[in-house]
Amino acid sequence: MSKTEKNEMQEPEAEAPKVDLSEEELQALCKAHVCTKCAVMAEAEDIKLRALADNENFKRRIQRETEEVRRYATESVLSDLLPVLDNLALAIEHAGDNPACKNLVMGVDMTRKIFLDTLKRHGLECVGACGETFDPGMHEAIGTVCDPGQEEGCVAKISQSGYVLKGRVIRPAKVLVNKKQEV
Repeated sequence: MSKTEKNEMQEPEAEAPKVDLSEEELQALCKAHVCTKCAVMAEAEDIKLRALADNENFKRRIQRETEEVRRYATESVLSDLLPVLDNLALAIEHAGDNPACKNLVMGVDMTRKIFLDTLKRHGLECVGACGETFDPGMHEAIGTVCDPGQEEGCVAKISQSGYVLKGRVIRPAKVLVNKKQEV
C-alpha cells in the first residue's frame, strides 16, 4: 500500500473549534485555571502539614508511654515483695524485748534495713508516719482513736506501712486517725 492510500484510509483530523475570546476573557480563564491549581496545591500542602503534625504527636505519645513503661516496669515485682517486708517488721515487733531473741531480732532488723535500702535504690519509698496529717491519697483510714496528745486528723497509729514507687502509690498505709474526744 502506498503512502497516499494510507493517508486516504485515515480519518480526517478533527479541527479544534475556533473560539473568539477577547484578551480580557482569555486572561480571566487563565487566572481561574491557576487559582484552581493553587487551591489544590494549598489543600495538598495542608494535608501534608497535618500528617506531619499527627506523626510528631504520635512519636511524642509513644515516647511518653515508653518512658512510663520503663519507669514503672518493676512495680509488679516490688509489689510482690511488700509482704516480705511486712513479715520482717512483724517478726521484730513480736519478739519485743525478749532477751532470748535479742540476737535474732538484731539479725532480722539488719536484714529488713538492707532490704529497704535495696528497694529504695529502685525508687520504692515507705510512706506513713505517726503524727503526719492524714492524706487520703497516701493513707487508708481503718479506724479512729482518741489521743489528746496529738492533733485531730493526724495519723495516730500505723497498722501497715504504705509504699510509693517514683511518686506512684503502690500500697497506701493503713492507719488509725486521731479524733478529738467528744465531751
